[in-house]
Amino acid sequence: MATTGDKPKKSEQFRLFVRQMLDFIFGFKNKKGEVLDYQLEHADGVSFSTQEFYTNVEQQLAARKIPGMEISRIEFPEGGLLSDQRVYLRLMRERLCIDTCAAPFGNLFFFSRRTVYVPALVRLWHIVAAVLFFGLVDYLLVKLLGASFAAIATGALVFAIVGVFRNASSGGLSDLDTILLKIPVVSTIYEDWFRVETYYREDTRNLYRQLLPQFIHEIAEETCAAKGVKLERHFQPAPPVSDLNKPQPPDKKPVAT
Repeated sequence: MATTGDKPKKSEQFRLFVRQMLDFIFGFKNKKGEVLDYQLEHADGVSFSTQEFYTNVEQQLAARKIPGMEISRIEFPEGGLLSDQRVYLRLMRERLCIDTCAAPFGNLFFFSRRTVYVPALVRLWHIVAAVLFFGLVDYLLVKLLGASFAAIATGALVFAIVGVFRNASSGGLSDLDTILLKIPVVSTIYEDWFRVETYYREDTRNLYRQLLPQFIHEIAEETCAAKGVKLERHFQPAPPVSDLNKPQPPDKKPVAT
């Protein structure tokens, strides 16, 4: 016999299902992911310019010339759908990003850092776009070459794409590798079937994950010291159990290079 306590649970499950379906159909950009690590600090009785802090971080990290890293500013809502937006500084490399927030809270000013794994999520419109693209290519080839030669040309195109994927995964074309990891649908195929995991990729991924938050912490400390205040670090909760070397699936082993 169902109790009254089952109704909210079922209602919540239905709401989440509807939300996931709407996100799959209409979602265009995936901003959130699995939080692997979280750090929080604050300074008491002082105020800073959020934008100036972000600019300072951008300039100092740009000088370090970290390969494959992109810096951007991204908005997250403070509350519900119609709430104000809070700007975060995002450092993105492969599928790992570090989201940093610098913001006032009463007479405090806090700095937060989240190391996040953001997967490439396939949406319905990605699938529709892919089908339409290949359908258009096939239609044009048949018109120009006829059915037989169109089939040969399509096969050659497939082999050419495979060649590009293999060359990109070799490590010599890091920029192309970064681009392929961002293309919806293509990124999943490239990563699962062609991208080779190596010790070097594993080392640089862990180095990025460990050192970048420390760099930002040092900049926050310098910012507070310039105002004559001390940055207080809070308790850091343990990260969730997860594959620390994502996006590599756990059943694949890195190869030495």
